[in-house]
Amino acid sequence: MITGGQFSVVIRRQLTECEYIREHRNVIFLGRSGTGKTHLTTALGIEACRNNYRSKFVSCYGLVNELIEARQEKDLQRIIGRYARYDLLILDELGYIPFSKEGGELLFQVLAERQEKGSVIITTNLGFADWTQVFGDPVMIAALLDRLTHKAHIINCQWDSFRLKESLKGQQHNKGK
Repeated sequence: MITGGQFSVVIRRQLTECEYIREHRNVIFLGRSGTGKTHLTTALGIEACRNNYRSKFVSCYGLVNELIEARQEKDLQRIIGRYARYDLLILDELGYIPFSKEGGELLFQVLAERQEKGSVIITTNLGFADWTQVFGDPVMIAALLDRLTHKAHIINCQWDSFRLKESLKGQQHNKGK
């Protein structure tokens, strides 16, 4: 697990140079809301595009909704195949909204299909032990985490919320007037 000062070294050498994509490694950003996880993943997605990697950024909930609709329209395999072809799939905000059992199973299918074929970046506000709150099935979570974390960069964003810091700084500035 990467924290603090190690983070800048990993970003510079492995993440910004897209080495993790070439190696089909995953990146997982864990941390509270406001710590910059989405901002960092957006920057990594842009860098991947600059290096000619096919990339897709989507919220976890948005992807699950798309998969449920595709299943209802009997178009699920085509959609899963499309998501499997991206070099980099960025899934934002895992854990903010729980999925139905069906949604968790469908997301599992996408991630299992991508295993060792392409990279995934996930942002989440939950520790791994809490993923059952989102997916519900502890057996499926164990299998999913085993796949996702194998050779992954796990970055624990333990710093304070940037938005909260900014708000507090603004309040202090206004008091001084």
